[in-house]
Amino acid sequence: MLTYTGVIKVKGNEQKVSDRFRKREFVLTDNSPSYPQTILFQLTQDRCSLLDNAKLGDEITVHFQLKGREWKNPQGEIKFFNSLDVFKIENSKSSSSSENISEPSFNNETLVPTPDDDLPF
Repeated sequence: MLTYTGVIKVKGNEQKVSDRFRKREFVLTDNSPSYPQTILFQLTQDRCSLLDNAKLGDEITVHFQLKGREWKNPQGEIKFFNSLDVFKIENSKSSSSSENISEPSFNNETLVPTPDDDLPF
């Protein structure tokens, strides 16, 4: 299980792909000032409704699995696809233990050298 915390940038509508498969895509961005990431996730089947109460700009934590598959097109070419399939969404303010994928933040007090510090730099 993987987790990611980000802000909802795009919230797509549910799409009926076939008679037995439906999906809903959405995009999260993180708060990284140096290299912000824009990540596409998907919800499938009954999980499409997990995003109903979320709004653009909300910060959420998603629990997901990385999935990949191989597909052969009508011309005989083999293509490979990856998807990030979400199975749980939490409001990040209420989640107590979630991994936040962004640049680490440090408490300045922990970076101040003490007189006992014998490092040369």
